[in-house]
Amino acid sequence: MLREHRYYVYLLTNKNDKVMYVGVTNNLERRVYEHKTKLVPGFTEKYNVNKLVYFEDTPDVHTAIAREKEIKKWRRDKKNNLVVAVNPEWKDLSAGWFEISPFGRDDNKAEGRDDRREKGRDDTG
Repeated sequence: MLREHRYYVYLLTNKNDKVMYVGVTNNLERRVYEHKTKLVPGFTEKYNVNKLVYFEDTPDVHTAIAREKEIKKWRRDKKNNLVVAVNPEWKDLSAGWFEISPFGRDDNKAEGRDDRREKGRDDTG
């Protein structure tokens, strides 16, 4: 039996919703965890962008990548409208997924979590 793959396009912001990041992944929970614990250096680490405010999924990796590129080209107000349509209060949709200290580390790592990390986009499954 073939496993159905899911690919996610997601938007993260910082605590005051001023900075936005658009990404794509094949494992949303793991990728958000990496952002929240600052495991991958770069934009989201530098600007403390770790609040998941929007995501959508698709079974097709090419569709996900195309959608990510499309959203990245949008003006900020259009991205804001996308978030507001499903998350009008800009709540962190990943709240409760992890127990992470204020220092950006997971103080209660989930058993069996795959700690092998790859840098960059992980849009293949």
